[in-house]
Amino acid sequence: MQSPYELLVLAGDDVARLLPMCDCIDIMAATLAGLAAENAVQPLRTVIALPDGRGSLYTMPAHAGSPPALAVKLVTVFPGNESGPLPTHQGVVVLFDAADGRPVALIDAAEVTAIRTAAVSAVATSALANGDAGDLALIGAGVQARTHLEAMLAVRPIRRVRVWSRTADRAHAFAQRESRRHGIRIEPVAGPGEAVDGADLICTVSAASSPVIHGDRIAAGAHINAVGASTSGTRELDTTTIVRARVFVDQIEAALAEAGDLILPIRERAIGPDHILGALGGVLAGAIDGRIARDDITVFKSLGLAVEDAAAAGLLYERASAGPLRAPSVRMPPRTSD
Repeated sequence: MQSPYELLVLAGDDVARLLPMCDCIDIMAATLAGLAAENAVQPLRTVIALPDGRGSLYTMPAHAGSPPALAVKLVTVFPGNESGPLPTHQGVVVLFDAADGRPVALIDAAEVTAIRTAAVSAVATSALANGDAGDLALIGAGVQARTHLEAMLAVRPIRRVRVWSRTADRAHAFAQRESRRHGIRIEPVAGPGEAVDGADLICTVSAASSPVIHGDRIAAGAHINAVGASTSGTRELDTTTIVRARVFVDQIEAALAEAGDLILPIRERAIGPDHILGALGGVLAGAIDGRIARDDITVFKSLGLAVEDAAAAGLLYERASAGPLRAPSVRMPPRTSD
């Protein structure tokens, strides 16, 4: 007979409480460096698209080696939710004990994704942007815009923020809310070109399927975190932007399979696969040159990796287990071994 065990349940509020942005930035940097050192298992995710095209189900397993964390994220992506009360990304991260395989935690994936995605962009910004970069353009006004603003404030001296959304009311509401939250002035603007003119930090976190960023508007020396598009046929950046830039990714294999921002320029023969200079973890490890000159344009194409979710889940479980919990735990009954 196996012993009974508890499955810890962490809701979104618990994730936000236990995973502050600065701590998540640190663990994402360590996780990406570990991936570059092959101290992780990170297969490509499996995607099932619904027949009616409304959404998709992503299955994302991974093992992070240091500290050890074994997890799978199950997440749905329903772009149509952007106009309603529900987030576009919803799901759970299931964490297992890496020593004996027990499931130990069930964690809200939406909040994990919101925080760790922005934290990875902060790691890329620290590694690739100019040190005095502080004119920030946010392309999109949803959850990822909120967490990316927090992440950029953590790693660069932000002096100006402009935000654009396809829905003007959302951009205005975001600007008012986040200006109060952070004590900074945020300017809602009428178009993406107006947002990026002169910006030296750009985060594209939209639901766009075709380019909203055009290379002839990008200032020399800018760094771009391209986050929103995550399929082979969608992109936020046009070909000119990619051609002008030094391009880095979270994982090359995933980028060549899923990143339309890069796949489509390759199909157009504007670039070859070798235009991707490497994974961010290699830059962190010093194996790949990041920014070479102040006027370089750098792009970090983020798809999001399950190893990031596993590492975040491991830290969340450790912290939740160490102190009083607001989240419930579920007592699992004994089971007879087969």
